[in-house]
Amino acid sequence: MADFFHMGGYGAYIWSSFGIAALALAALAVESRRNFRRLTAEANRLKADSPRHREDKDQ
Repeated sequence: MADFFHMGGYGAYIWSSFGIAALALAALAVESRRNFRRLTAEANRLKADSPRHREDKDQ
């Protein structure tokens, strides 16, 4: 099992590369979710402020 993690002397490079890639993907997922929520809220605000939407509510 230790040979698997050592990977012929390159284990430190390989496992740190996997770790950095996992962190980058996690950061991308978090940032995408934040942007989605922000843009959804902005779209809802713009929709509520639009004249056409206000006319529908007035009737």
